[in-house]
Amino acid sequence: MQIMVIITSMTKQISSKQLLEWYARNGRELPWRFKGGAHPDPYVILVSELMLQQTTVKTVIPYFHRFMQRFPTVQALAEAPLEDVYLYWQGLGYYSRARSLHTTAQMIIENFGGEFPSCREDVLKLKGIGPYTVASFLALAFNQSETVIDGNVMRVICRLYHLTRPLDEIGEDIRNKATALTDKENPADYASAIMDLGAMVCTPKKPQCLLCPWQESCQSKNSPQLENIPLRKKPEKKVKHGKVYLIYNAQGEIYIRKRTEKGLLSGLYEFPWSDDRELFAEMNSRTLEKEITHVFTHFKLLLTVCVIHSEQINSDGKFVPLSELENYPFSTLMKKVFPLLNK
Repeated sequence: MQIMVIITSMTKQISSKQLLEWYARNGRELPWRFKGGAHPDPYVILVSELMLQQTTVKTVIPYFHRFMQRFPTVQALAEAPLEDVYLYWQGLGYYSRARSLHTTAQMIIENFGGEFPSCREDVLKLKGIGPYTVASFLALAFNQSETVIDGNVMRVICRLYHLTRPLDEIGEDIRNKATALTDKENPADYASAIMDLGAMVCTPKKPQCLLCPWQESCQSKNSPQLENIPLRKKPEKKVKHGKVYLIYNAQGEIYIRKRTEKGLLSGLYEFPWSDDRELFAEMNSRTLEKEITHVFTHFKLLLTVCVIHSEQINSDGKFVPLSELENYPFSTLMKKVFPLLNK
């Protein structure tokens, strides 16, 4: 007698509805979040998306509240001086995002009559909007069927399908699988749901698999290598050394300047500093024992603090009372110098 053996997979089919049901019960309440479809104000999504680029939700929340109180509409932001925008952005870092947001607000007023574009081609014309942000913006602001892929989503997809090769080799595979999973009827909620899943459950370390709505479908569940998925190549950060100068006049005022060099800190105020050349070498200076350390995305910066007393500096800048420093936008790097003033 012939015996037929039928082998069935122990893995259940992955369904976006499982995730949406989990999200309805467990999704985060965030100041820019709107459950049940598109957010009624695309401006809220625009501001939050640019703030969230390379910055955690926890860090962004207080800045978002303060920013929206000062610039409640896209019109208010477009009409504001860029220096005001910097002032309300200071501490978030990556100041090119603030410039991009300000420029985008002006483009929406001038080029689109104050109405937010909902066409992918038009949105991509806006400053600071790239392939990831355009997908997130269109999904959350207009409920369009876009596949959002951030770090959380990559991690969820890689673990769900047990993709163990380095991330830079499997980008297309991740996108294809993420696109196939995206809920076409509820793209806004789905985008928020899968990002929340990565942030709250499928975390980099100690993922809470028993709380996951996809636990019975996940191909990496119980894998001893789970925390190493996805596989990321971490380049070593370069270390740069430089000097920052605290220059006082006889009245005890300190010298500041607006940074004109291109780059992340362009347009912000600073105490003169450099990581590639000696400034004010001709002037007598005193070196403080305290060194300033700051980590950028691609390098670590160590600054020696030098104190100079002088009445005139051959550079574009000005002396201001210490009590007025709070009126100027400084980067997080420069704010690390504040505790050393008058030392």
